[in-house]
Amino acid sequence: MSKENFETKLPVLEAMPSNEIRTPDIPVDVYLQEAENLSVIATEDKKSLTASGLDWKMYGEDLAIRAGALRYAQSLWIKDRYTQEEAQKEWKERSPQAYEERNDLLAAFRFAFRRRPDLLGRVREVTDGTGHADMIQDLSDLATLGGAGTKELKAINFDMGRLTEAATSADELAVVLARANGEEADSSASKLLRDRAFTHLKEAVDEVRVTGRYVFRKDNGRVKAYGSEYFRR
Repeated sequence: MSKENFETKLPVLEAMPSNEIRTPDIPVDVYLQEAENLSVIATEDKKSLTASGLDWKMYGEDLAIRAGALRYAQSLWIKDRYTQEEAQKEWKERSPQAYEERNDLLAAFRFAFRRRPDLLGRVREVTDGTGHADMIQDLSDLATLGGAGTKELKAINFDMGRLTEAATSADELAVVLARANGEEADSSASKLLRDRAFTHLKEAVDEVRVTGRYVFRKDNGRVKAYGSEYFRR
């Protein structure tokens, strides 16, 4: 049901002005439970709330739908964040070996090509630049460059299979690094969509709550139902 709610609300969420988007200041699972509890309470008090001007179709009736949309959007973000965290873990495990291999290849190539100024010049070009992305490109470039110096590399008993391994590692690590760094949690599409869904739900929750607190302002027992237990604590 949450997925259907999300799909129903997606056009509304995507059309939301960026300057109106709010980041949750309360755990989303807690907020969802409070919203769902509020939906039940508001339904019981529908007559009183609408008598004081609450737009029931827009806020009361829609409250559960908005909550379902947020629940699904939160699930999507958690899935994406988990994927990113897994990629970061894999990068931490594999990158030290990749850096070591890059450095070993450079050392082997410098030695093997010491009498080949043309190839040695290309080795120097590979060493330009810093950073993870540059290291990955270095592996790819060295794998290609090695093919041009087969004779010299074999003369020093270099394992030519390492060139294929370097090219494969470069391809694989490029994907891992992109997943690890390409979707930072605070700026990812799924995070932004989750915040949009939260903002949309908050609009309804706030409207129902403020109306309920007004209607039941003289009923100390009932008025508490229109507040947040989380923030009361």
